[in-house]
Amino acid sequence: MTGLKFDDLVRITGITPRQIRYLIAEGFVPSATGGRTYATYSDVHVTAIRRYDRLRSLGFPPAAIRLLLEAREGIPVPIADGLTLVIAPDLIGRGGDVAGMAAKAAAKVEELLSEGLDDDRKHATR
Repeated sequence: MTGLKFDDLVRITGITPRQIRYLIAEGFVPSATGGRTYATYSDVHVTAIRRYDRLRSLGFPPAAIRLLLEAREGIPVPIADGLTLVIAPDLIGRGGDVAGMAAKAAAKVEELLSEGLDDDRKHATR
């Protein structure tokens, strides 16, 4: 989506005009392109608003969201004792193939944490 007007942004995201202006003023959402009179928005703006809104819904205050979004390494999310998932900030609130990503993550955890019995058996038969 490109060429969105401010009212379109409000309608698509379900966020109030005042809140969107705040997000832009605070740098959570980039400024519009085209200047004040011909301001247009795009998917970049929609995604940034949804990312912020998702983090707020998870209980993060604005100051913490700012730190998380500035984190180059990603956002650490504790999963279990000794296991932390690190998510790139640009993925939050974007949707996508969550089930596919979860399956890949589960497979990698299984690979890393398995006892290696298959490897032991391979070496024993040689």
